[in-house]
Amino acid sequence: SVSCSAILSSYLLGERLNLLGKLGCLLSLVGSTVMVIHAPEDEEVTTLEEMTSKLKEPGFLAYAAILLALCFLLIFCLAPRYGQSNILIYLTICSVIGAFSVSSVKGLGIAIKGFFAGQPVLQHPLTWILVITLVASITTQINYLNKSLDIFNTSLVFPIYYVLFTTIVITTSIILFKEWVTMTVVDIIGTVCGFLTIILGVFLLHAFKDMDVSLGNLPQVLQNEQPVPVTRDDKNILIEVDNSSIAPEDKPKVFMLYT
Repeated sequence: SVSCSAILSSYLLGERLNLLGKLGCLLSLVGSTVMVIHAPEDEEVTTLEEMTSKLKEPGFLAYAAILLALCFLLIFCLAPRYGQSNILIYLTICSVIGAFSVSSVKGLGIAIKGFFAGQPVLQHPLTWILVITLVASITTQINYLNKSLDIFNTSLVFPIYYVLFTTIVITTSIILFKEWVTMTVVDIIGTVCGFLTIILGVFLLHAFKDMDVSLGNLPQVLQNEQPVPVTRDDKNILIEVDNSSIAPEDKPKVFMLYT
C-alpha cells in the first residue's frame, strides 16, 4: 500500500518521486517478498465459535487488558500534556487501537463468510461486538492520526506510524492465533529481516521525499557539498602571523592579546 500510494501520487497528483523514494519502494517490495516467503501458516479459524474461543484465552485477555490500560493512559493523561510536542503520543494511540481493529476485521471476515453460507451469524453476539469495536477503533485512529498530521511533518508521521502499527499487529497475531509456534529459526530470522527491510524502505520513501535527487543530478549533488569550516584558535593565528613573510625580519613583532 505504501509503494502503490507513492507511485500513484507521482502520476495522478503530480508529486515528485525522487531516486531515494524509488529505492524505498523497491526495498519495501523486497522486504514484503521475504516476509511472504518466510511467513507462518495462518491458523484456520472458520466459525465465530472458534473465534470466540480464541478471544477468551487468558493470554489474549491479558494482552488486550494491557493495551486498553495503555490506551486510556495515553488518551486521558499523556495526550493533553505532551500530545502537542511529542510525536509518539498520538501515533502510539493509533497503533495500539489498531490491534483491536485488525482483530475485529478478522472476525467480521469470518462472519461474512458464514452469512453467505447460510449460518445464523446475525444472532451471534460476537458479530455485533466486533462491529462496535471496529467502528470505535477506526474512529479513534482517524481522529488521532489527523491530529498528528496537523501538528507534525507528514514525512515523519507515516514512517513512525507504519512501524508502530505493524509491530503491534504482528504481536497481536502471534498472541491471538499463535502463528509463530511452528516456525523454524530460519523462518523467524527471515521474517524479522524482511520486516526491517520494509521499515528501511518506508523511511527512505518518506524522510527524503522533498530532496531533488535523481540519477541525472546525483554527481552534481555530491559535488556541491560544502567543506566544513575549520575553527582556529588564537595560538594558530599567531603562529601563522609569526611565520608569514609579510613582516620584515629586521623589525620587531608586536602581538596584542585580549582577555
